[in-house]
Amino acid sequence: MVLPIVVLSSGTLNGDVMIDDFEGGSNADWDYLSDQVMGGVSEGSASLGRDENEAYAHMTGDVSTANNGGFIQLRTSLKSGTDKNTKGVFIKVRGNNQKYYIHLRTRGTMLPWQYYQGGFDATEEWQLVRLPFEAFEASGSWLRNTPAPASIRSIGIVAYGRDHQADIQISEIGFY
Repeated sequence: MVLPIVVLSSGTLNGDVMIDDFEGGSNADWDYLSDQVMGGVSEGSASLGRDENEAYAHMTGDVSTANNGGFIQLRTSLKSGTDKNTKGVFIKVRGNNQKYYIHLRTRGTMLPWQYYQGGFDATEEWQLVRLPFEAFEASGSWLRNTPAPASIRSIGIVAYGRDHQADIQISEIGFY
């Protein structure tokens, strides 16, 4: 599934760079994917929604570790990396009181299973989470310890690593 969304607008609060606020427009494509691309059995979907105050992307599904699987993801490619002085990722999110992850891919993540992962809890109330790049862990020893901001080429919101029901809404995502 491809969702049309707005991409990289600057001038947000405190010099933040907004990747998306899900208010409309069509400059980027968000792709939903699951572990089925590698033989897993996780199932889910992604859609755009709106309540009285927020527009958001909504990802739901059943994450299963059966058959060496265990993820569903909503991901977008970035036209360019971010400023080398960028400190991290912010996300305004709510969910079902589960742990979720941000996955970053860079020019150095050549293999499909390479990424940088930073975790956060999505509570039932909207919250703004800020993840510094130092909080991201490399998926393997061949990657540098933290992602280089200027080399980031995609960002994903991921339900990952254990059997559970995913239900997460994202109203803003960007860099700070």
